[in-house]
Amino acid sequence: MATAALLLLVLAGGSCAVVSCSVTVESGEAGIKTTKFGPNPGVQPTELRPGWHWEGLGEKIIKYPTRQRVYSYTREGNADGQENEEIGFADQTGLPMTADVNMTVKVSDNKAADLYAKYRLNFDDLLDNPIRNDVRSFIAQEAEKVPVSCNLQAQQPVVEGATQPTAAPCTGSLMGAGRQAVIQRAYANLQRKWAAEGVEISNLQWVGTIRYPESITTAIQARTATEQRTLAAQQKEAEARANANALIETARGEAESIRLRGDALRANPQLIDQIYAQRSQGLCPPRASTCIIGQTPTTMIPATGQQAE
Repeated sequence: MATAALLLLVLAGGSCAVVSCSVTVESGEAGIKTTKFGPNPGVQPTELRPGWHWEGLGEKIIKYPTRQRVYSYTREGNADGQENEEIGFADQTGLPMTADVNMTVKVSDNKAADLYAKYRLNFDDLLDNPIRNDVRSFIAQEAEKVPVSCNLQAQQPVVEGATQPTAAPCTGSLMGAGRQAVIQRAYANLQRKWAAEGVEISNLQWVGTIRYPESITTAIQARTATEQRTLAAQQKEAEARANANALIETARGEAESIRLRGDALRANPQLIDQIYAQRSQGLCPPRASTCIIGQTPTTMIPATGQQAE
């Protein structure tokens, strides 16, 4: 019996040699060896470097990617998976919303074995489960500190006779620059946690816009329409004010011109005679008793308004 068992073992080893019981670890990967026999069974603490490695009896070599990768958590299917992986969270007032995010991630070459020993997950499962859970948790943690928008912040109903608390100042929002501030704070927390695990997360960004509740979208559209109408009214008001100011300035200029002209005429009576002579074209000299009008002489005394014979 012992001879037969030895023969079977030799045949098994020969068969393994024939089918090449080996694993080739490529560049950008780390080999993780697990064993069932020996003094230290389980995940071996030292990673296998790129190259050819023999997989002996009771051993298994797992290839673990260590190259940098961009992974997206989105509602629609993508190259990272066809399932819905959007990130859900809520604002300060409890309004639920979702968004797509992506991140740049890499496992340290000398931490792959420890990571696998702790989670017993391949790289894709690590991204789909514990890392995604932390992405969602850290974004939710930061989003719940701010409202969707300071202008849309929910107001508490006023109760007659009750003292209303002073509203806290709005220090941020999930719109505009506040949206980026939220995800950058979440990214800092995520990066700090997973760096200790040997996972280097070098970027975390929104993909597209946040998907707000319909009530918020309607309020945003209404506010935008109001702002546009207000801006148009302000422009019309400014135009009317400018036109009125122009008319006032024109009238002021004309009045000042008349005043100056009157002052000049009062100070220089001879100018009146000069103007009179210019307008009469010499036919009725100043202070003349007779003016020639038409073909016959007509007696006219401007000073008294009486006709001379």
